[in-house]
Amino acid sequence: MIIARWNGIEIAKSDRTVIVEGNHYFPKEDVDRGFLEESTKHTTCPWKGVASYYTIAAGGRKNPDAAWYYPEPKAEATMIKDRIAFWKGVEVTEA
Repeated sequence: MIIARWNGIEIAKSDRTVIVEGNHYFPKEDVDRGFLEESTKHTTCPWKGVASYYTIAAGGRKNPDAAWYYPEPKAEATMIKDRIAFWKGVEVTEA
C-alpha cells in the first residue's frame, strides 16, 4: 500500500500505483480530490505529453502545483491516464 501525505494529512492511498520515472501515479479514484484545486499550470514532457496540475489545500495550508496528471497522455504513456502523481514536499511512502 502506497500513501501520499502532505501537511500531515493523507491525500491518497492505493495498492495500484504505477511507477514512472520514480514517481508513483495513483489511480484518480484512490485520491481524495477534496484536497485538490485546479491550477492553471501546464508543462510538456516530450514522451508523456501535456501535464496539468493541482494545488493541494490541506490543514489550512496550500501547496501550489504539487500534484500533476496527464489528461491525454501520448501513446507511450497510456499507463498513466486517469492517474495523479505528487511532488513538492508531499510524502509518498509505503505503508
